Amino acid sequence: MRGLYLITNDDPIEQLLLKLDTALATGHIQILQYRRKKTPFAMQPIEVAEIQKLCDRYRVPFIINDNIALAAEFGLGVHLGQTDGEIIDAKAQLPAGVIIGKTCSNSLEFAEKAVHDGATYVAFGAIYSTLTKPSAGCIGVDILKQARQRFTLPICAIGGLTVENSQNVIHAGADLCAVVSDILAQDVCDIATRVNAWANLFNSKHNK
Repeated sequence: MRGLYLITNDDPIEQLLLKLDTALATGHIQILQYRRKKTPFAMQPIEVAEIQKLCDRYRVPFIINDNIALAAEFGLGVHLGQTDGEIIDAKAQLPAGVIIGKTCSNSLEFAEKAVHDGATYVAFGAIYSTLTKPSAGCIGVDILKQARQRFTLPICAIGGLTVENSQNVIHAGADLCAVVSDILAQDVCDIATRVNAWANLFNSKHNK
C-alpha cells in the first residue's frame, strides 16, 4: 500500500458521494475510510452501503473508523484509535485479510504492540495542526523516520497534510498520507486535479 488515503468528511451525503465518485475515478485512492461523526448511528449503515458500492466499482479498499460492529456487518476492515477497541478483537470479528489500521499517535511502543497484534498498517499523527482534530498535537516527521527504520509494514501519516507540505512526510517514510480537507474541501470540479497532484507527489523521484 502506497499513496493517498482518503477519509470522509461531514458533507451532506449526496454531496459527499459526488466528491467520492470523482476522487475514486482517478484510480489514485489507495484506501477510503468512513468517518462521519455527525451522522446518527441509525443512518450510518445506509451511508456505508452507498459508499461501499462506489468502492466496489472502483476496486478501492473501504474501511470503517472505530466501529468494529459496523465493519463486521459489511465485512469491511477497520481503523482503530487507541481507545476504540483492540486489533485482536477486530481480527476475531472481521473476515480474514481485511485491512486493520491502528492509531499510534507519536509512540513507537503503541506501534510495536499494533504490529505484534497483527495490524495491517500503523498511523502516526497529527503531523501538522488540523481542523479535523484540533486537540491533536503536532508531532512532525521524526517519528516517521524512526518508524521506517523499525517496521516493514505500511506507515501512515495523518494530520494537516496537503500536497504542498507533504513531500518531506513521504520522504521521511510515510507509505500512506491520510487526508480529509485537502481533497474533500475542494469544489467537485477541482478534486481530480488535486488527487492527481498527490499521485505525482508519491511518484516523484525525491520520494521513491
